[in-house]
Amino acid sequence: MRLLIIEDEEKTVTALEQGFREAGYEVASARRGDEGLVLARSGDFDLVVLDIMLPRRDGWDILAELRRSGVRVPVICLTARDSVEDRVRGLELGADDYVVKPFAFAELLARARTALRRGGPEGAVVRVADLEVDFLRQRASRQGRPLELTGREFALLGLLARRRGDPLERREIAAQVWGMPRDSDSNVIDVAIRRLRGKVDDPFDRHLIHTVRGVGYVLEDRP
Repeated sequence: MRLLIIEDEEKTVTALEQGFREAGYEVASARRGDEGLVLARSGDFDLVVLDIMLPRRDGWDILAELRRSGVRVPVICLTARDSVEDRVRGLELGADDYVVKPFAFAELLARARTALRRGGPEGAVVRVADLEVDFLRQRASRQGRPLELTGREFALLGLLARRRGDPLERREIAAQVWGMPRDSDSNVIDVAIRRLRGKVDDPFDRHLIHTVRGVGYVLEDRP
């Protein structure tokens, strides 16, 4: 699952990015309302976590514009404003949920999962050969056998599954799963892939995670 966070408070963004990535989600973020609206309208995300008080364009305007243009992606509004009027306004504009700051991340995560289940997005389950990746339940299995993955391992496998057949550069994986700068030079990706292969490939006859020399890695069913 891909989440978009539109929030201008740096500490909040950092905490949310880390929390959602550790829970197995791919995460992108925008600090300004106008940038967030462009990303939210792209159709690349399964859920938007939207702050209300934003520079350039506020959350109410973004939410209204998304719904006017037919974008039905689930939206959870974040705000320090907790009046009944504000809650009603958010729901009337088309928000799926409304979370008041400060909040516990565990609660936000639970609400995000509920919004995703309710929305039932297409592509919630991806299959490659006998591998099944269920993004809603954050589970993966091969030949019907559950794979015991950490949140980060699931996020890595999920990225490969979403882009199955498409070789991914190490720097793109680092940015999408770890939030690292794209110019980072680290072997963390190779170590993580090795551990993931130990769970996804090694116990089975057919391997699905392949190295693309000089590029990175790809998930695909090869003869």
